[in-house]
Amino acid sequence: MTQKDENNRSEIDISSKNHELFIRNRYKFYYNINDVLIAVWFIIGSILFFWKETETIAIWFFLLGSIELLVRPLMRIFSEVHLKNIRSGKAGSGEDTRR
Repeated sequence: MTQKDENNRSEIDISSKNHELFIRNRYKFYYNINDVLIAVWFIIGSILFFWKETETIAIWFFLLGSIELLVRPLMRIFSEVHLKNIRSGKAGSGEDTRR
């Protein structure tokens, strides 16, 4: 392998690592937004339970919080699949990995 090939490979590896870091940071941001939303839905739902006339709305906020709890592990799964596709080279081969 020539020096030029090693340099190109090194640049590709660095670029790949930077892309992976970018993807991880993006998903971390989404995780944090999701966690804040979970807290907001449950706090609003808890407050609305203080009055009889807002109990039904409170239940809907608890349902939203519960759905957000489901979204949390799904985002982790999607991020791992996304990163695995990048590592395996699918993302750089022109294939559409957004399916």
